[in-house]
Amino acid sequence: MPTALVPLAEGFEEIEAITIIDVLRRGGVEVLTVGLESVVVEGAHNITLMADRLLEYADPNNFDMIVLPGGPGTYKLKDDPRIIDMLQKQAAARKYTAAVCAAPVILSEAGLLKGKRATSFPSVQGDLEVGEYLAVPVVVDGLVITSRGPGTVMAFALKLVELLQGEAIATKLASDMQVS
Repeated sequence: MPTALVPLAEGFEEIEAITIIDVLRRGGVEVLTVGLESVVVEGAHNITLMADRLLEYADPNNFDMIVLPGGPGTYKLKDDPRIIDMLQKQAAARKYTAAVCAAPVILSEAGLLKGKRATSFPSVQGDLEVGEYLAVPVVVDGLVITSRGPGTVMAFALKLVELLQGEAIATKLASDMQVS
């Protein structure tokens, strides 16, 4: 079973985190959520999630994909050297990294967007060091996947399922959930 790690920082965008976690799990991906400082993590709109464990108790080398939700919590993830190190090791191991909304700035901080095509929430476009910026819902460039924001997160999550589980599973999942 493919695996994904979803780090959560205070101020995460709830629609993005919950959609990513839910869709990946429905698609047969084992998802582990981790909090940076606590397993109880409050989102940007006062919705609290309980992460599976603290980041320090997760071995980031054991995941096929690391997925970063956006929101104001993005900058807490970006400023945490453990997250940057984890992303760089993931890329060096030739495994997937993915980010939505403002979170592509974390991939950029880790040096993972240099020379790549990517997208993000429009307000952080200038903060990205990319090869080519695309204003489209989801961009896949090799092992890096980016998306624009809450309105594109379903397409993003289904693309992640497709990459980890194959097109047939992602298509059936989209049909089962009535995604047009």
